[in-house]
Amino acid sequence: MAKKNTRNTKGKIISAAWKLFYDQGYDDTTVDEIVEESGTSKGSFYHYFDGKDALLSSLSFLFDEKYEELKETLQGDDSAIDQLIYLNQELFLMIENSISVDLLARLFSSQLITRGDRHLLDQDRTYYKLLRKILQEGQQKGELRRDLSINEIIKTYAMLERGLMYDWCLCNGDYSLAQYAKRVLPMMLAVYKDCDA
Repeated sequence: MAKKNTRNTKGKIISAAWKLFYDQGYDDTTVDEIVEESGTSKGSFYHYFDGKDALLSSLSFLFDEKYEELKETLQGDDSAIDQLIYLNQELFLMIENSISVDLLARLFSSQLITRGDRHLLDQDRTYYKLLRKILQEGQQKGELRRDLSINEIIKTYAMLERGLMYDWCLCNGDYSLAQYAKRVLPMMLAVYKDCDA
């Protein structure tokens, strides 16, 4: 039970912080405002985070919350590739609507210079577990190539998604991330289809 409360408190802080970052900008958001918005205490904030900068790596937590929500809506009769495209579209729409380009760019920057854990690459994240499940089922159904390991497919798929987000940041959000991915992702994922299926 304590773990759930811990996750709830941490989650409240993260959700409040990213809402404020989006609404008023990272630089104009204070720890006091985050604490007030989250309905937690300053002690709780500093229990989980060294400071506001530490929240930059927590964006993967928000992504995983979205994946937790989305995994309940996946259609089991859809192909593995259709499921990946669905997850991608929903996440990229969330990013476009609630994460500014500047914040996403800061996340990538923080992951590049961190000496600690790179949360985006944490294989225990919901993201990686969900990808593994979808891809294993796709291989079992004969939809996906078997000459590539699940780990190889996950690695290249995750790189592809990060690359799309990174390019969107480089272009300062001048185009719709979700619309662009909707157009190019099916072409890029076609390489994983089992040609005999």
